[in-house]
Amino acid sequence: MDKKELRNYYKQLRAGLSEEEREQKSLQIANQLLKMPIWHRENYHIFLPITRLFEINTEYILHILHGKDKNIILPKMDGDVGLLKHILLTEQTILKQNHLGITEPCNGIEVQPAQIDVVFVPLLAYDQKGNRVGYGGGFYDRFLSNCPVTTLKVGLSFFLPELKIEGVFSTDIPLDYCATPDGFFRF
Repeated sequence: MDKKELRNYYKQLRAGLSEEEREQKSLQIANQLLKMPIWHRENYHIFLPITRLFEINTEYILHILHGKDKNIILPKMDGDVGLLKHILLTEQTILKQNHLGITEPCNGIEVQPAQIDVVFVPLLAYDQKGNRVGYGGGFYDRFLSNCPVTTLKVGLSFFLPELKIEGVFSTDIPLDYCATPDGFFRF
């Protein structure tokens, strides 16, 4: 399937999960992350879920990051230029929903992509080579292209990978890993 077809298909699949199923699967994904060789780093970038789009609840991962005393960095959309800013989460950080219903920091210390060690990447679908399908805005591909090659890119998905995604562009940045409720894939 091509990206458009995959977007529609996986949006429907996610919407078909009950709230209880999404919560259980989100917790299982967090537990799978604990088995991965990614915890020796310091700076972790993580998205906050868009609940109306039935995304993975990343609160469980936030608890792990806090417990491991990691630096947590949250994305903030700069929609005027189609880029993300990256804000260090501290006790003083104020979170608020933007016009798209995405919870993001209003204030805080900006972190440059070169400083980020691990990125938990939102996605709708991915394939066996680590190619991913997001919402189509390109925010994460532009962001990831500015990260060092050593930055680990970790997808989070309720579902198994597709065999192949049709229409992958040279500007699409593949994942290094993807965690699912039942395990994880390394690409």
